Amino acid sequence: MTTNTYRIALGIEYDGCGYHGWQIQPTQNTVEGQVTRALSKIANTPIKITCAGRTDVGVHALGQVVHFDTDVERPLDAWVRGTNSFLPPDIAIQWAREVPVTFHARFSAKSRSYRYVIYNVPTRSALYARQTTWHRKPLNHHLMKEAAHYFIGTHDFSALRDADCQAKSPVRTVTQLDIDRDGDFITVHITANAFLHHMVRNVIGVLLPIGEGIQPPAWAKAVLTSVDRKQAGITAPSQGLTLMTVAYDDG
Repeated sequence: MTTNTYRIALGIEYDGCGYHGWQIQPTQNTVEGQVTRALSKIANTPIKITCAGRTDVGVHALGQVVHFDTDVERPLDAWVRGTNSFLPPDIAIQWAREVPVTFHARFSAKSRSYRYVIYNVPTRSALYARQTTWHRKPLNHHLMKEAAHYFIGTHDFSALRDADCQAKSPVRTVTQLDIDRDGDFITVHITANAFLHHMVRNVIGVLLPIGEGIQPPAWAKAVLTSVDRKQAGITAPSQGLTLMTVAYDDG
Protein backbone atom coordinates (compact mmCIF):
# COMPACT_ATOMS: atom_id res chain seq x y z
CA MET A 1 0.00 0.00 0.00
CA THR A 2 1.41 3.36 -1.06
CA THR A 3 1.41 6.18 1.51
CA ASN A 4 1.01 9.69 0.18
CA THR A 5 3.16 12.47 1.59
CA TYR A 6 1.69 15.94 1.72
CA ARG A 7 3.51 19.25 2.06
CA ILE A 8 1.48 21.83 3.93
CA ALA A 9 2.26 25.55 4.20
CA LEU A 10 0.92 27.66 7.06
CA GLY A 11 0.66 31.40 7.68
CA ILE A 12 1.30 32.28 11.31
CA GLU A 13 0.74 35.42 13.39
CA TYR A 14 2.27 35.90 16.84
CA ASP A 15 3.19 38.35 19.56
CA GLY A 16 6.83 37.58 20.31
CA CYS A 17 7.10 39.27 23.69
CA GLY A 18 6.47 36.12 25.70
CA TYR A 19 8.89 33.90 23.79
CA HIS A 20 12.60 33.27 23.54
CA GLY A 21 12.51 33.88 19.80
CA TRP A 22 11.26 31.58 17.06
CA GLN A 23 13.75 28.71 17.04
CA ILE A 24 12.95 25.70 19.18
CA GLN A 25 15.17 25.27 22.26
CA PRO A 26 15.07 22.46 24.81
CA THR A 27 14.82 24.68 27.91
CA GLN A 28 13.12 27.80 26.54
CA ASN A 29 9.57 28.70 25.55
CA THR A 30 9.70 29.49 21.82
CA VAL A 31 7.17 30.10 19.06
CA GLU A 32 8.42 27.15 17.02
CA GLY A 33 8.16 24.92 20.07
CA GLN A 34 4.53 25.90 20.65
CA VAL A 35 3.54 25.47 17.00
CA THR A 36 5.33 22.13 16.68
CA ARG A 37 3.61 20.71 19.76
CA ALA A 38 0.19 21.88 18.61
CA LEU A 39 0.59 20.49 15.08
CA SER A 40 1.85 17.18 16.44
CA LYS A 41 -1.34 16.85 18.49
CA ILE A 42 -3.49 17.35 15.40
CA ALA A 43 -1.40 14.88 13.38
CA ASN A 44 -1.08 12.46 16.30
CA THR A 45 2.54 12.08 15.29
CA PRO A 46 5.65 14.29 15.58
CA ILE A 47 5.75 17.19 13.10
CA LYS A 48 8.86 19.15 12.12
CA ILE A 49 8.42 22.59 10.59
CA THR A 50 10.63 24.91 8.52
CA CYS A 51 10.07 28.67 8.62
CA ALA A 52 10.68 31.50 6.18
CA GLY A 53 12.75 33.46 8.68
CA ARG A 54 13.69 32.99 12.32
CA THR A 55 12.64 35.93 14.46
CA ASP A 56 14.51 37.06 17.58
CA VAL A 57 13.37 37.37 21.16
CA GLY A 58 10.46 39.82 21.34
CA VAL A 59 9.95 40.13 17.57
CA HIS A 60 6.40 39.70 16.25
CA ALA A 61 4.93 38.35 13.02
CA LEU A 62 1.80 38.93 10.99
CA GLY A 63 2.96 36.87 8.04
CA GLN A 64 5.42 34.16 9.10
CA VAL A 65 5.30 31.20 6.69
CA VAL A 66 6.24 27.61 7.50
CA HIS A 67 5.98 24.27 5.77
CA PHE A 68 5.95 20.68 6.95
CA ASP A 69 5.63 17.22 5.42
CA THR A 70 3.14 14.64 6.65
CA ASP A 71 1.50 11.43 5.51
CA VAL A 72 -1.47 12.19 7.75
CA GLU A 73 -4.62 13.27 5.94
CA ARG A 74 -6.42 16.16 7.60
CA PRO A 75 -8.77 18.82 6.20
CA LEU A 76 -6.97 22.13 5.79
CA ASP A 77 -9.36 23.60 8.35
CA ALA A 78 -8.03 21.12 10.91
CA TRP A 79 -4.51 22.47 10.43
CA VAL A 80 -5.89 25.95 11.16
CA ARG A 81 -8.71 25.78 13.70
CA GLY A 82 -7.61 22.50 15.23
CA THR A 83 -4.04 23.65 15.74
CA ASN A 84 -5.21 27.00 17.13
CA SER A 85 -7.18 25.17 19.81
CA PHE A 86 -3.86 23.91 21.20
CA LEU A 87 -2.00 27.22 20.89
CA PRO A 88 -1.78 30.06 23.44
CA PRO A 89 -3.72 33.26 22.64
CA ASP A 90 -0.63 35.10 21.36
CA ILE A 91 0.04 32.61 18.52
CA ALA A 92 -2.48 31.89 15.74
CA ILE A 93 -2.46 29.95 12.48
CA GLN A 94 -4.11 32.17 9.86
CA TRP A 95 -4.24 29.86 6.84
CA ALA A 96 -3.17 26.44 5.55
CA ARG A 97 -2.49 25.33 1.98
CA GLU A 98 -1.28 22.15 0.35
CA VAL A 99 1.79 23.05 -1.72
CA PRO A 100 4.08 21.17 -4.14
CA VAL A 101 6.95 19.24 -2.56
CA THR A 102 9.28 21.64 -4.36
CA PHE A 103 7.99 24.52 -2.21
CA HIS A 104 10.31 25.58 0.62
CA ALA A 105 9.23 28.21 3.13
CA ARG A 106 12.74 29.65 3.35
CA PHE A 107 14.48 28.94 0.05
CA SER A 108 11.46 29.58 -2.20
CA ALA A 109 10.93 33.03 -0.68
CA LYS A 110 11.75 35.95 -2.97
CA SER A 111 11.56 38.68 -0.35
CA ARG A 112 10.66 39.46 3.25
CA SER A 113 9.07 42.64 4.54
CA TYR A 114 9.35 44.00 8.07
CA ARG A 115 7.74 46.91 9.88
CA TYR A 116 9.37 48.78 12.74
CA VAL A 117 7.22 51.17 14.80
CA ILE A 118 8.70 53.88 17.03
CA TYR A 119 6.54 55.62 19.63
CA ASN A 120 8.21 59.02 19.79
CA VAL A 121 6.99 60.78 22.94
CA PRO A 122 8.67 61.97 26.18
CA THR A 123 6.90 59.43 28.42
CA ARG A 124 6.61 55.69 27.90
CA SER A 125 3.27 54.07 27.13
CA ALA A 126 1.66 51.14 28.91
CA LEU A 127 -0.70 50.27 26.04
CA TYR A 128 1.87 50.40 23.24
CA ALA A 129 4.78 48.87 25.13
CA ARG A 130 4.59 45.43 23.48
CA GLN A 131 4.12 46.52 19.87
CA THR A 132 6.33 49.61 19.59
CA THR A 133 9.74 50.85 20.63
CA TRP A 134 9.57 53.93 22.82
CA HIS A 135 12.05 56.68 21.97
CA ARG A 136 11.74 59.73 24.21
CA LYS A 137 14.00 62.16 22.34
CA PRO A 138 12.38 64.02 19.39
CA LEU A 139 13.10 62.46 16.00
CA ASN A 140 13.15 64.23 12.64
CA HIS A 141 11.77 61.57 10.30
CA HIS A 142 12.71 63.66 7.24
CA LEU A 143 16.40 63.24 8.12
CA MET A 144 15.82 59.53 8.65
CA LYS A 145 14.16 59.28 5.21
CA GLU A 146 17.15 61.01 3.61
CA ALA A 147 19.53 58.57 5.25
CA ALA A 148 17.40 55.56 4.29
CA HIS A 149 18.23 56.02 0.59
CA TYR A 150 21.80 54.87 1.22
CA PHE A 151 20.61 51.40 2.24
CA ILE A 152 18.50 50.75 -0.86
CA GLY A 153 20.12 48.47 -3.43
CA THR A 154 22.59 45.60 -3.28
CA HIS A 155 25.28 46.11 -0.65
CA ASP A 156 27.64 44.36 1.71
CA PHE A 157 25.78 44.77 5.01
CA SER A 158 28.64 43.53 7.23
CA ALA A 159 28.41 46.72 9.32
CA LEU A 160 24.79 45.90 10.11
CA ARG A 161 24.95 42.22 10.97
CA ASP A 162 25.26 40.61 14.38
CA ALA A 163 28.66 39.23 15.36
CA ASP A 164 27.10 35.76 15.64
CA CYS A 165 25.40 35.92 12.22
CA GLN A 166 25.93 32.62 10.41
CA ALA A 167 25.00 33.75 6.90
CA LYS A 168 27.63 32.76 4.33
CA SER A 169 27.42 36.09 2.50
CA PRO A 170 26.81 39.59 3.92
CA VAL A 171 25.42 40.83 0.59
CA ARG A 172 21.71 41.60 0.55
CA THR A 173 19.39 43.57 -1.73
CA VAL A 174 17.05 46.08 -0.10
CA THR A 175 14.21 47.07 -2.44
CA GLN A 176 12.15 49.24 -0.08
CA LEU A 177 12.95 51.40 2.93
CA ASP A 178 10.13 53.84 3.63
CA ILE A 179 9.74 56.00 6.73
CA ASP A 180 6.51 57.77 7.60
CA ARG A 181 5.23 59.72 10.57
CA ASP A 182 1.66 59.77 11.86
CA GLY A 183 1.44 61.88 15.00
CA ASP A 184 3.64 60.29 17.65
CA PHE A 185 4.32 57.16 15.60
CA ILE A 186 7.19 56.72 13.15
CA THR A 187 6.85 53.62 10.99
CA VAL A 188 9.69 52.06 9.01
CA HIS A 189 8.86 49.58 6.22
CA ILE A 190 11.77 47.59 4.84
CA THR A 191 11.82 44.86 2.19
CA ALA A 192 14.81 42.80 1.05
CA ASN A 193 15.50 39.50 -0.63
CA ALA A 194 16.72 38.29 2.78
CA PHE A 195 18.05 39.74 6.02
CA LEU A 196 21.14 39.14 8.12
CA HIS A 197 20.86 38.49 11.85
CA HIS A 198 19.79 41.76 13.57
CA MET A 199 20.07 43.62 10.25
CA VAL A 200 16.76 45.48 10.54
CA ARG A 201 17.34 46.46 14.16
CA ASN A 202 20.86 47.64 13.30
CA VAL A 203 19.51 49.75 10.42
CA ILE A 204 17.16 51.37 12.93
CA GLY A 205 20.11 51.81 15.27
CA VAL A 206 21.78 53.94 12.59
CA LEU A 207 18.65 55.91 11.75
CA LEU A 208 17.85 56.91 15.36
CA PRO A 209 20.92 59.15 16.00
CA ILE A 210 20.36 60.67 12.57
CA GLY A 211 16.77 61.44 13.52
CA GLU A 212 18.00 63.03 16.75
CA GLY A 213 20.44 65.22 14.81
CA ILE A 214 23.49 63.63 16.43
CA GLN A 215 24.72 62.35 13.07
CA PRO A 216 24.11 63.67 9.52
CA PRO A 217 22.19 61.54 7.00
CA ALA A 218 25.43 60.80 5.13
CA TRP A 219 26.68 58.92 8.21
CA ALA A 220 24.48 56.02 7.07
CA LYS A 221 26.59 55.71 3.91
CA ALA A 222 29.82 55.92 5.91
CA VAL A 223 28.66 53.12 8.22
CA LEU A 224 27.56 50.92 5.32
CA THR A 225 30.75 51.33 3.29
CA SER A 226 32.94 50.73 6.34
CA VAL A 227 31.71 47.09 6.47
CA ASP A 228 32.66 47.33 10.16
CA ARG A 229 30.02 46.62 12.80
CA LYS A 230 31.93 48.80 15.30
CA GLN A 231 31.21 51.88 13.17
CA ALA A 232 27.44 51.48 13.45
CA GLY A 233 25.08 52.39 16.26
CA ILE A 234 23.18 50.32 18.77
CA THR A 235 20.98 47.35 17.99
CA ALA A 236 17.49 48.83 18.38
CA PRO A 237 15.02 47.08 20.74
CA SER A 238 13.00 44.18 19.38
CA GLN A 239 9.49 45.19 20.50
CA GLY A 240 8.78 47.47 17.56
CA LEU A 241 9.70 44.87 14.92
CA THR A 242 7.17 42.73 13.03
CA LEU A 243 7.64 40.32 10.13
CA MET A 244 4.82 41.47 7.87
CA THR A 245 4.93 39.35 4.72
CA VAL A 246 6.99 36.77 2.87
CA ALA A 247 6.66 36.88 -0.92
CA TYR A 248 6.83 33.91 -3.30
CA ASP A 249 6.59 33.59 -7.08
CA ASP A 250 2.96 32.52 -6.87
CA GLY A 251 2.10 35.63 -4.80
